[in-house]
Amino acid sequence: MKIDFAKSDGLVPVIIQDEKTLEVLMLGYMNEEAYLKTEQQQKVTFFSRTKNRLWTKGEESGNFLHVKSISIDCDNDTLLIKVKPVGPTCHTGSRSCFNTPYNQNFIFELENIITERYENPTTKSYVNSLREKGLNKIAQKVGEEGVETVIAALAETETDLINEASDLVFHLLVLLKEKNLSLDNIAKNLESRHQ
Repeated sequence: MKIDFAKSDGLVPVIIQDEKTLEVLMLGYMNEEAYLKTEQQQKVTFFSRTKNRLWTKGEESGNFLHVKSISIDCDNDTLLIKVKPVGPTCHTGSRSCFNTPYNQNFIFELENIITERYENPTTKSYVNSLREKGLNKIAQKVGEEGVETVIAALAETETDLINEASDLVFHLLVLLKEKNLSLDNIAKNLESRHQ
């Protein structure tokens, strides 16, 4: 990767994105030294323009940003770093510095929660109780929730429709996990159909 640090006085903007939810968490800047330290330690290190020094995100709070991938833009002067965040990213305690009212990509986070429940089942987990009943029961739940969504759309309130559609999406995510598929598979298929 050839980063053009010369374009803007040795600093390049760095967009930090959650690797699972794809939510943009923050924007910072790196000089070459910060980039090399980030690569070496696999924790995001920025160059602070106000303190005029390197700082590793989380060095005081413990809320580190663990590097999962680094990409560069077409002009070689901006980085996109996908991370696994530990705790909130913003110094205010928010998950993102952009203060979005809700996680716009929560569906990916929900998929991760379902995966976590599959990998570490607990007796109190609804996902675990569905999994124990097997594929037929999970598929049946998707069918039931689909019918309830249609009924809500035709004869019930907007709130009822939102609730039923939410149940449908949740159970569909469980079914996908049961079949070892993910939203990535669906997104790629939809993208290929669109073209």
